[in-house]
Amino acid sequence: MSADSIDQVRFPLGEFLGLTINQGEPSSGRADVGLNVGDNHLNPHGMAHGAVAFAMMDTAMGAAVMTIVPEGHLCATIEVHTRFHRPVRPGPLVAEATVLTPGRRVVQLEARTIDAEGRLVASATSSFAVFQPRVDAGDED
Repeated sequence: MSADSIDQVRFPLGEFLGLTINQGEPSSGRADVGLNVGDNHLNPHGMAHGAVAFAMMDTAMGAAVMTIVPEGHLCATIEVHTRFHRPVRPGPLVAEATVLTPGRRVVQLEARTIDAEGRLVASATSSFAVFQPRVDAGDED
C-alpha cells in the first residue's frame, strides 16, 4: 500500500472519532494520528476516555505497518500493551507510531500520545500480524 492510498480507504470508526491519519512515506515504518478532543470524547469526569488514546495509537500503529508491508497485504492487531500517564483534557492530541521490528509475518511497534503542551499522556507497544487476504469469496474464516 502506498503512502497516499490510506486516504482511499474508508475508516468509519476514525470518521466517527474525528481522527486525522498521516501515514509516513513508503518504507518509513512511521505514522501519526491527530485528534481535537472535544466534549463527545469525554468520560463522566470531564477527561478524554482512555479508549480515545488507545484508538489513536492502534490506528497510528496500523498505518505505520502499512508503510512496510508488500502490496496486497493487510495487517491486524495481535496485542497492545497500553499505559496511561496523565489525564487528557479537551484540545489537540497526536499519537505517533514507529515500527521497531519489521518482521515478515509479525511486526513490533511502539506509540506515544502527546498533548498540546508536549506532555506524554499515553504510550503503547504492540504486535501486528501481516497477511495476504484470502480470495475465496465464500470462505468466512
